[in-house]
Amino acid sequence: MRIPPGPTPVTGGTAELLADADRDGAWMLLVNGTPQSHVDLDDPAHLEFEYVRRMGHVLDLAAEPGAALDVVHLGGGALTLPRYVATTRPGSRQRVVEIDEPLTELVREHLPLPRRARIRVRAADARAALITMHPASADVVITDVFAGARTPAHLTSAEFAAEAARVLRPGGFYVANVADGPPLRFARAQVATLRTAFRHVCLLAEPGTLRGRRFGNLVAVASDAGLPLAGLSRACARDPMPSRVVDGADLEQFTGAAQPVRDADAQPSPEPPAGVFGR
Repeated sequence: MRIPPGPTPVTGGTAELLADADRDGAWMLLVNGTPQSHVDLDDPAHLEFEYVRRMGHVLDLAAEPGAALDVVHLGGGALTLPRYVATTRPGSRQRVVEIDEPLTELVREHLPLPRRARIRVRAADARAALITMHPASADVVITDVFAGARTPAHLTSAEFAAEAARVLRPGGFYVANVADGPPLRFARAQVATLRTAFRHVCLLAEPGTLRGRRFGNLVAVASDAGLPLAGLSRACARDPMPSRVVDGADLEQFTGAAQPVRDADAQPSPEPPAGVFGR
């Protein structure tokens, strides 16, 4: 994707909206210079970022096509996935938790939400908001939260995973953006952590990232019921940048001796190398 020198960016606090020169009506949101979201106002079902496409695949397979869902989004950004759900699953009830209220105001003003979208945005810390939600009140919980370019430590622990599991209905899906690079210690520990709260876990990731060749975004998917592995594999293979679904024995090998992370020793996700998520 090509970001042009003009038109003049729209700014607010630490956030900046830039027009996408390759797609009319599309915008990139940057926070502190790091790309956070991509939105196509003319086609909200278009997902530009590869890891967001993988999250979209989970949403596509979470229920019968077109059926409404109750979705909790921890981390809002430019509300890319809420727009996607509102378009592909009309009538869905969506709760978004985004701590940066000025960012949300900037997005609402310049990137209006689809008409009749049932999207409610709350300004709060993601974990604090999750704790207040009713048990078994969501079909999908998505975590995509960054402070700068790192996931905060308190969103990486077994205690946090247990809260997400509590909020999900039986058979619901937990989805998380896991940013990591070689030797993937953080990602391995996150798999071990999710296994303390969920019976089934898999990873969706580009092969080079899985092999530890580069820093990137892995998507963790977890549930107390079976995962739609065949559907995910087909969808990920069709992407412009194909990715793998890692589960079963392959996931056991990937996780190795990694131990679950508890609140007492939780750490933020690794700092990405300079320039990895820059413009």
